[in-house]
This record gives sequence, C-alpha cells and structure tokens, in this order.
Amino acid sequence: MTAALTHASATLLRILALSAMLMAPVGALAWSNAGGLGIEKNGAGLVLFVTLQRQSMS
Repeated sequence: MTAALTHASATLLRILALSAMLMAPVGALAWSNAGGLGIEKNGAGLVLFVTLQRQSMS
C-alpha cells in the first residue's frame, strides 16, 4: 500500500513538474503582453478617437 502510494505521488510530481516547465514560457509571454490593454490614445490616435466620438454623438 505504501509503495503504491509513493509511486503514485512520484508520478504525480513528475507530471506537475513537466506541465509547469511546458506552461511557464506561455504564461510568461501572456503576462508580458497583458500590460497594454485597450487602445493607447495619444497623438493621431487621440484625434481619431475624439473625432469618432463626436460623430457618434451627433
């Protein structure tokens, strides 16, 4: 019983470690791209945004 539990635990830890190593680069990429949510409104983008907002209100 104890040997089977030890073997199952070791297998589970190996699966978790492999999953973490495979998912870490994907998670890091998603984390680095998550900062710029939405449209940045400066320069020409701001002018376009304000123009479209004014047109939609009239």
